[in-house]
Amino acid sequence: MEKFFLVAVNSPFNGSILTYRAPEHLLPQLKRGVLVKVPLGKSRVIDGCIWGESSEEGLANKEIKEIVEVEEGISLTEAECDLYQWMANYYHYPVGQLIYDVLPAFMKRPKKLNFDQGEGQELKLIMNDDQKNVVDTICQSGLKSFSKWLVHGVTGAGKTLVYLQLIKKVIEEKRSVLFLLPEINLTPQFLKTFQTYLDIPIYSYNSSISNSDKFGLWKLLQEDGSPKMILGVRSSVFLPIKNLGLIIVDEEHDQSFKQDDRCTYNARDIAIKRAALEKIPVILGSATPMVETYKTFVESHHYFALKNRAQNASLPHVHLIDMRGRSKVAAEKMIWPYASESLAKIKQVLGRGEQALVFINRLGYANYLQCNSCGHQFSCPNCSTNLKFFKKRNELSCQTCEYKEPAPEMCPECMNLNLTPKGFGTERAYEILKDLLPNYRVERFDRDEIKTFTQLENVLDKFHNKEIDVLVGTQMLSKGHNFENVNLVLILGIDSQLNFPDFRSNERVYQTLTQVSGRAGRFGKHAEVLVHTLAPENKIFTYLKNHSFDDFYKDEIPMRELCSSPPVNKLVLVYFNSKSQETAIKESSQQAQSLRALAEKHFPNIEILGPKPSMIEKKVNKFTWSLMLRGSDLNQLHNLINTFSRNYRPPHTISLKIDVDPYYFD
Repeated sequence: MEKFFLVAVNSPFNGSILTYRAPEHLLPQLKRGVLVKVPLGKSRVIDGCIWGESSEEGLANKEIKEIVEVEEGISLTEAECDLYQWMANYYHYPVGQLIYDVLPAFMKRPKKLNFDQGEGQELKLIMNDDQKNVVDTICQSGLKSFSKWLVHGVTGAGKTLVYLQLIKKVIEEKRSVLFLLPEINLTPQFLKTFQTYLDIPIYSYNSSISNSDKFGLWKLLQEDGSPKMILGVRSSVFLPIKNLGLIIVDEEHDQSFKQDDRCTYNARDIAIKRAALEKIPVILGSATPMVETYKTFVESHHYFALKNRAQNASLPHVHLIDMRGRSKVAAEKMIWPYASESLAKIKQVLGRGEQALVFINRLGYANYLQCNSCGHQFSCPNCSTNLKFFKKRNELSCQTCEYKEPAPEMCPECMNLNLTPKGFGTERAYEILKDLLPNYRVERFDRDEIKTFTQLENVLDKFHNKEIDVLVGTQMLSKGHNFENVNLVLILGIDSQLNFPDFRSNERVYQTLTQVSGRAGRFGKHAEVLVHTLAPENKIFTYLKNHSFDDFYKDEIPMRELCSSPPVNKLVLVYFNSKSQETAIKESSQQAQSLRALAEKHFPNIEILGPKPSMIEKKVNKFTWSLMLRGSDLNQLHNLINTFSRNYRPPHTISLKIDVDPYYFD
């Protein structure tokens, strides 16, 4: 009797699970999770994954094509299949395409795998009562059953020591640990810590390792169940770790855990779901958890508040530098974007042999160039954005596409030679400070200057070894770094993020300010944070100055209730993308009407808002308009999207993206 199997094929069409006949010679190898090659259409052979047996024997044999071959090397476990199916359902993304988005490139002969062997040294630091309570409570709850925990600790509260103690407990049980980081630049610091205190192999998984190493690690993890530590970024949440005992998500609030293209998953949420499927604990850690996370945990027994820094270190003193009217004072104008008092503080700190950080979350020398005569600005021909000016490269560059052009010598409209750089970024802040501090070593720390993992390690090593006095950088500076000699942090340009038309703007500013400030004074010395602002009366700065641990959240949640935003409601954004602006507008408007009619009839608790253009409407010569679906009834929301997805066939001129739980309100 012939057998038929459901195969999740690597294709973007809705419902990417098709039925295929099993050839007799392959039958013994076919079970759920096995990777295969299958025909699709008249002449294509594509990748697929066996998803289960099919009961469609009634179809005419000629209508059902035959599985071509079985792929050797990697297969999926039942738990992995369950995870991918849950993701496909939740994020409304074809499961076959999801699997092949996640899997590493296949290598016939991968090179020998590199890893770091831990030294297993004794921990020198002793936990305080708060830290001990976290470890004891989680251990007493059981390390062999699912539980989820939030460790909400001020910057420098000693979350890493808590993680280490729990990791050691799991290793004693001969199980492995997955440690998720938001970005690659935190890898060197945590790698050094784990290498020092753990006595197991430690594997890194991020964009700096080769395709061969990625494939080799997948193979190893599938086959070898001995204890090991995996230290990785977002995509490492899918690694097939045999005998996994614990997942830790550090800096759980970070936007880097959210994927914007293809399947728009959040690695934090996938980590929680995976822990539930594997029946193990998952720990989320942050000094500034997302509002949704905070609300979920704060009133439960699974929430830990670490309100004091470890080892009796104190939190830094925060001072606001009012920048209003500075441009009219000649002496201040000469050193802009710095202020005279902040410059004096930097010199004072450096004179004591200490180090300083200057944070500004913008790249480049200037936001744009403008003609002094006619006001002409230089915009990207492919996107609805101005071109950013990079002085060192002497070029104008688009930050949303690949477009670049040499910096002009004159205005193309009026031939005026006087072009003024407007605004500032890390390049300008670095150049000015370098001129103002000729006797000190000032370096940049941003993705424009640091392009490889080796460069990243080198700069961090030089800073830790006090070969650099001041680092001027972007968000790369703000996340989790443990700088021993930094006792001054200067924050520039934060006003641009205030009052941004996005319900998360206050949250993002609060998180950025708190995280950047937290780099100062982590080793007990008196430390200061200087914030340049044109809006010193903004309440966000009060939370920062007072180190108000819970006040921000207590004020923010009622605001979210007023505007019906998460965590009160769930959101889904549906994007319509086209080369034609008219097509994008027309299609999004028509689908808005269809969705409203559908919601009124069957899903009354769901609102349909829009359509509206994206914040940057035109990107890479394509226009994007979006609809928002909002509601507190999760089942109705997902059923509405399912109904829409099953029945909607976008024209070939439109590409569609569904973003569940969007991070940006675009």
